[in-house]
Amino acid sequence: MQTALITGVAGFIGSHVCESLLADGWRVIGLDNFDDFYDSRVKRRNVTVAMKSDAFSLVEGDIRDAESVDAAMESGVDVVVHLAARAGVRPSIEQPLLYTDVNVNGTMVMLDAARRHGVGRFIFASSSSVYGNNTKVPFAESDNVDGPISPYAATKKAGELLCHTYHHLYAMHVTCLRFFTVYGARQRPDLAIHKFTRLIEAGQPIPVFGDGSMQRDHTYIDDIVAGVRRAIDRCNGYRIYNLGESEPVSLNDLIAAIEVSLDKKATIERLPLQPGDVERTYADITRAREELGYAPTTKLAAGLARFVEWFRAEALLS
Repeated sequence: MQTALITGVAGFIGSHVCESLLADGWRVIGLDNFDDFYDSRVKRRNVTVAMKSDAFSLVEGDIRDAESVDAAMESGVDVVVHLAARAGVRPSIEQPLLYTDVNVNGTMVMLDAARRHGVGRFIFASSSSVYGNNTKVPFAESDNVDGPISPYAATKKAGELLCHTYHHLYAMHVTCLRFFTVYGARQRPDLAIHKFTRLIEAGQPIPVFGDGSMQRDHTYIDDIVAGVRRAIDRCNGYRIYNLGESEPVSLNDLIAAIEVSLDKKATIERLPLQPGDVERTYADITRAREELGYAPTTKLAAGLARFVEWFRAEALLS
């Protein structure tokens, strides 16, 4: 039985990856500090299924705390899936020191613990934000990413560099995954699809920054989990992969699609553009297709329908 350590296991992506591995017979150790970025009760609900499995164990601790990380690894780990991070572009502008501490120092603690415990494979969750406002689209892994425009993006680029350093020095196999706007059941409540759905459903106005022309490459959670699983199986050397849908959608079109899924009209509150927000994200997934066999299948309309079904079911439970 293989063992995975997942940091941020109670988060959106982490809880889904955890359940996928457990379903395939893996042993999973989850590390999470249940911080207050959003309601920790939501995170505890996210691991309800995992907690019922004898193959799952939860360590409540911080990735910056070497003792907690050592405790999570002491029974033996085959692969680290490092998803924990302080998330969000706009909050990172308000709290740059915290974001640097968690995302950079925390990643260094994780990498060094993996080295000391002889973990052979390390998966690092990076972000499409590292591309900044690159004018060349779609974004490819070989593009220059020396121009991040938010502290969050800079911390993710720094994490990739640290990963490369540990691969070079210690022959650790490391894969960095640049996620493109992931959505689906359990999506963080501060992210656009979840926030807009909640407000439209309640008959409240939705805040739209700018004219609605900015584009995002929305990627459904099931496709992301499939990409993570393939990256775990094929982690070799040092590689970076985009995991996206490769079909960017404007903010205006996204709102229209949510309206269709909810069968309700949105009231829009127009606001100025926010610093740190990129104009577009658009993944070139050629490398991931060729090397990982990554092949996203969930189109936006279908993914939104599934998200709305989950959202309404959650509302009934609240």
